Amino acid sequence: MSTITLRDSKFASYATLLLRIGLGVGFLSAVADRFGLWGAFGQPNVEWGNFSRFLDYTHTLIWYLPAGMTAPLGIVATIAEILFGVLLLVGWHTRAAALLGGLLLLTFGTAMTIALGIKAPLNFAVLTGVGGAFVLANCESLPFSVDELLSRRTADPFAQRVHEG
Repeated sequence: MSTITLRDSKFASYATLLLRIGLGVGFLSAVADRFGLWGAFGQPNVEWGNFSRFLDYTHTLIWYLPAGMTAPLGIVATIAEILFGVLLLVGWHTRAAALLGGLLLLTFGTAMTIALGIKAPLNFAVLTGVGGAFVLANCESLPFSVDELLSRRTADPFAQRVHEG
């Protein structure tokens, strides 16, 4: 299977950065909404406004599971979104965070489709988020990230020893 790669391109560097920021902020924005940080329910661009309404929505999506699983799954999803959002923004363990974030979004999109029909995940561009996360998980380089900084630090001493030896 062949791949198309943009190497050493400013466009690719900025595109990767923007993808990381977009996914990271997207995860954190959803969490902010469920904690009421974007305002109360009913205000413009507020989906939930509080955690209780988020759990009601979660129950709507996973109606086929026992009701007792709604709160634990909602809490796990929230913790995962915080973790993935922060990791993506700073660019640390980026590939793992992107892959797991993509799987979380795929799970979310599947649950939306089962519960609400195919239009629901399309309205919220869930498939775009899944695709973007999986692309990011497969990027060769991650400019402007902690990952890149750490790889430079670990690569430099080795390179010096090779050249000295």
